[in-house]
Amino acid sequence: MKTLEGIRVLEFTHAVLGPTTGRILSELGAEVIRVEPAPNGDPTRKLKGFGMGYFPFFNQNKKSLAVNLKDPRGLKIVKSLLNSTDVLVENFGPGTMDRLGLGYEALASDFPELVYCALKGFLPGPYESRTALDEVVQMMSGLAYMTGPPGQPLRAGASVIDVTTGMMGAMAILAALRERDQNGKGQLVRSALFETAAFLMGHHMTYSAVSGEPVPPMPARVSAWAIYHQFETSDGQRVFVGVTSDKQWLRFCEVFEQNDWLTDDRLKTNNGRIDQRDWFLPAIREMFASMPLDEILSRCAEAGLPYSPIARPEDLFEDAQLNEGDSLFPAMLADGRQAKLPRLPFVLNEREEAQSGKLPELGEHTREILLSLGYAPNQISELESEDIIREG
Repeated sequence: MKTLEGIRVLEFTHAVLGPTTGRILSELGAEVIRVEPAPNGDPTRKLKGFGMGYFPFFNQNKKSLAVNLKDPRGLKIVKSLLNSTDVLVENFGPGTMDRLGLGYEALASDFPELVYCALKGFLPGPYESRTALDEVVQMMSGLAYMTGPPGQPLRAGASVIDVTTGMMGAMAILAALRERDQNGKGQLVRSALFETAAFLMGHHMTYSAVSGEPVPPMPARVSAWAIYHQFETSDGQRVFVGVTSDKQWLRFCEVFEQNDWLTDDRLKTNNGRIDQRDWFLPAIREMFASMPLDEILSRCAEAGLPYSPIARPEDLFEDAQLNEGDSLFPAMLADGRQAKLPRLPFVLNEREEAQSGKLPELGEHTREILLSLGYAPNQISELESEDIIREG
């Protein structure tokens, strides 16, 4: 039995934030029904550019119900479905669900056991009604400032705020379900992009509070460790190497055959090496620049150091750790092809036998769901003919 087997989730979402929450719940065993607008479906399905990966990744193993919520007959379908729903997830703009008659206040009295998760740009406060996106709150929270070099704020290379806020939403839902197990009552839970981004900035805020100084961007920081950088190699590659303890320093000097550094009293401690960084780091860079990447990786592995070549996303498809550790699953893409994509990055007990991911076609489960609600086949056909629903 999977962790959330028997839990039904209705998901009213788009883009990345809400679908992340649903994806987590789905992989934990919940039945997640993705409610899409009929007749055309979630516009995220058709995004191009970087957006073309959103729908196929975040909607694996869900069901698709395509229904027009602006028509009373479509709304009736959803409200009938709420009788057997444990969790509702939504990340539409502020007020959208209220205008549809599906806001928490409208549903709470009729569905007292419902856990209602609202994912927004901001939690209640002065910014609550503002429109927010992942990149917007990266700028607002200081994350972009911390990521780029001085004077060049830069968004992170993934939708980290959308995804982590979705994770927070999933955790809040699990906590609310636990409370419901104890008291039989559902509740409204919220998670928001800006507050999640602020949480990610917490240790930088603490640095500022402790030091009393402005926080420098990561590329301009003085690292806590003397060797904790990217380096160029003799064959035009780049490699990251860290030396994070004095024990590692000894191994580093031995494996890279640097006896002079090993016996230099100025370099015996990490803090001493930081104090000598003006000459020491250029010397390290010169050493690495004289070696090809494979030699550096081999020596770092021998020394037991933290190290890595600079990977690209496509390199992960053939990564030995992900493949041999069963951390990728064969997921279906919209055109029917399969690609190996990441599972949830944790394991409960022993991992179950790998299962293929299934991406739902638009409205693929509409008929199945309506039949379960007591609709007759001719009623379903009539609703589709009037664009109230869409079948796959």
